[in-house]
Amino acid sequence: MFRSLSPGAIGIRASLTEGLELAKAANFQGLDVSIGAMATLVEEKSADYVKGLFDDAGLKMGAWGLPVNWRGDEAEFKNSLEGLHRLAKVGQTLGCTRLSTWILPFSEDKPLKENFDFHVERFRPIGEILSEYDCQLGLEFIGPKTMRVGKKYEFVYTMEGMLELCDKIGTGNMGLLLDAWHWYTSHGTLDDLKKLTADQVVYVHINDAPKGVPVDEQIDNVRRLPGETGVIDLVGFLKCLDEIGYEGPVTPEPFSDKIKGVPPLEAAQMTAKGLLEVWEAAGLS
Repeated sequence: MFRSLSPGAIGIRASLTEGLELAKAANFQGLDVSIGAMATLVEEKSADYVKGLFDDAGLKMGAWGLPVNWRGDEAEFKNSLEGLHRLAKVGQTLGCTRLSTWILPFSEDKPLKENFDFHVERFRPIGEILSEYDCQLGLEFIGPKTMRVGKKYEFVYTMEGMLELCDKIGTGNMGLLLDAWHWYTSHGTLDDLKKLTADQVVYVHINDAPKGVPVDEQIDNVRRLPGETGVIDLVGFLKCLDEIGYEGPVTPEPFSDKIKGVPPLEAAQMTAKGLLEVWEAAGLS
């Protein structure tokens, strides 16, 4: 696995070139990408040109976001699904085949079974298209109890529940976007992680949590930089991922006030520093 920067996840707007420069300067090992921007470059230049940009920077390609409006109405969904072939093919050509999306842990209009069936119905054709291009999709469960309080119907919010959904979709290329924050807030354990296989984890987010806040009172967008507080056992988290053979990107998503309004390079370096400290403490290189 490798330390990957997603500029957007730390509040930075950056072109591909700017992102590569930031990731390299901040000592990351990879860069998460916009598949649309990559596709445009491939079509205007070539796949070799894009690969060369990463090679020159000494960086790996990370993950990309699912470019399908699967939450929309049927017409919106089918319309956006049509473009997935083109983008997944670009991902396959570049060897950048990990992508992700997140799933709300509640619904105001669909009871659990109806919502489960809805997600299977939407993600099965997505998975079938992606499988044609050897792409894997990571589905992110959202753990905090505060996200579900007062909502009409609860939905999947644990690792086990999301894996059940992946199995039901049945395309063989669905797995987890495993976020340390959501693992922690859903009361996940290291033993839970040790039961995973590498192919069940598509993509990883890493972050820490504020001190002095009970786990069931944590607020989703109030987090900390990796290793900042030690509330989340990130060393154990990373060791488990290493033990199961996960080889993909590990991307910080801290939602931290410390890096808001900070110059891009400084924000990237602050984020990278915390990640590197827990990385090395876990015995990773």
